[in-house]
Amino acid sequence: MTTPSEPVVGERRHLLNLAYRLLGSLAEAEDAVQETYARWYGLTQERRDAISSPGAWLTTVAGRVCLDLLGSARVRRERYVGEWLPEPLPEQTGSVADPADRITLDESVTMAFLVALEAMTPAQRVALVLHDVFGYSFAEIAEITGRTPAACRELASSGRRRIRSARPAVPATRQDDLVRDFKLAWEAGDIDTLVGLLDPGATLTADGGGVVRAALTPIEGSELVARYVVHLATGAAGELELVERTVNGLPGLLLQRGNDLAAVYAFDVADGRITRIWAMRNPEKLRPWLG
Repeated sequence: MTTPSEPVVGERRHLLNLAYRLLGSLAEAEDAVQETYARWYGLTQERRDAISSPGAWLTTVAGRVCLDLLGSARVRRERYVGEWLPEPLPEQTGSVADPADRITLDESVTMAFLVALEAMTPAQRVALVLHDVFGYSFAEIAEITGRTPAACRELASSGRRRIRSARPAVPATRQDDLVRDFKLAWEAGDIDTLVGLLDPGATLTADGGGVVRAALTPIEGSELVARYVVHLATGAAGELELVERTVNGLPGLLLQRGNDLAAVYAFDVADGRITRIWAMRNPEKLRPWLG
């Protein structure tokens, strides 16, 4: 398919931002946007000319494409090896070739927010993201979901109750301090300090996708998490290096083995301690971090 031309080309970044939040996967979001443009160019020129707002049409179609993908994704994820996590994104710089390919990183794209979205039904997720993140009316959302505006309002409300705990609990600067302290203690193999930085009920969830070794179920409890990460470093073949990087808009860590990226770690913080750690090890989901 050829690259979309004006005026619809200007909608690509918006559509990609929408699709990533709905699907939790950059690769799937890109496919959804591609499918949306394919449907646009599948229309006759006469039909395209009759559409008063191409942007609204594209958003409606993208929302429906994502809704369909979410339904099939739930089935695929039931067969997924181990835990399924959203695809983490790096902080993007001015070196990105096409600004339209950038995902805007804000609190609606933190790992905690995306993980909370995963617990919702597809319809809840679409209604909440479109209304609370992108400001669409419930009448507009009804056009996408095929439900009434009142039903969409209730879907967003029920989704909102699930999501409240996923908003950033501390400023990024404070999280930065905690993640840096965690990195230093991890490098030193200091289990006691790691335990002190973790909430007693802290969990670590890893996603290896059945491609690389990773814990198949979440590791729970500060001491178990601390011992796990220290064992991970001491038991690895080859020298590992921890690098501080922004992950989905918040401070995180990269685990590198030489020139190879072994994992991306995202963190959730509350009451001055690390409550949740998400470890992305599946190489298929590390594509945005390479190159």
